[in-house]
Amino acid sequence: MGREDSADESALSGEPQLIAHRGYDGENPENTIPAVRAAASDSRTDAIEIDVRATRDGEIIVFHDDDLSRLTDAPMSICDTPIWELSYETLSGYTIGDSDASIPTLTAVLAAIPASITVNIELKHPGCEGVRPGLVDTETRAAAIDRWNPFVRQVFDIATTTEHDILASSFYEGALAAARATAPTIPLAPLVGDSVETALIIADRYDAAAIHPSIDLLFTESLCLSSAGKSLREAAQTADWQLNVWTITTQTAAVSLQKLGVDGIISETPEIVPLTW
Repeated sequence: MGREDSADESALSGEPQLIAHRGYDGENPENTIPAVRAAASDSRTDAIEIDVRATRDGEIIVFHDDDLSRLTDAPMSICDTPIWELSYETLSGYTIGDSDASIPTLTAVLAAIPASITVNIELKHPGCEGVRPGLVDTETRAAAIDRWNPFVRQVFDIATTTEHDILASSFYEGALAAARATAPTIPLAPLVGDSVETALIIADRYDAAAIHPSIDLLFTESLCLSSAGKSLREAAQTADWQLNVWTITTQTAAVSLQKLGVDGIISETPEIVPLTW
């Protein structure tokens, strides 16, 4: 881990791990090599979260969105085209926001992160049609796994050549099912934005190590624990799942989560960490 104290010591002290959302996207051009380098150089960082998806020619890139419209100055003729319909040669010609950082490959990003930093890889899209988030029914589960399997296998082939500890997360059951079948020892975490029930089913079905809920699911607007948050916390404690909460933007929220006893805080800035918990 990135801090001088070990993760075990952090856990014993009740201090949640700090996970850099897209390389601290509140301060850096998200999911870029400069971002992950900056995040890794901060002594408060325990892990870095990145998003991966496939291009038309089968390259695994680190990029969040389905298209280029929000993050780049790509022309109208291409900005709304799905990423999986574009080649990496085309995509690499655009930079992120106002920076000069281009869209990187997973291989390049992992090479830029010290092996002491855990990497949370979110499986965003396998580069084919017909995928949907959440649960898939029994009749279509095999097909869902087939859609995700080549992509997931390629991601893990790249990730497991490094010395990093890897945690794979996704909103898609098909992605996590393929991940469990492809690499049984890699820890998994379902992402959940609105349905605790869905998260619990997926976490149990694929022997997850963690659950990654939205802070809006755990708390009310006044930062009181919601009924859904209570259910999720109780289930996580019973099943020994870690709770890593996204995306935290204020120190007030971070302190509330620390008091709740969450294991990780996924934040867009390291400045949410108070001088003392």
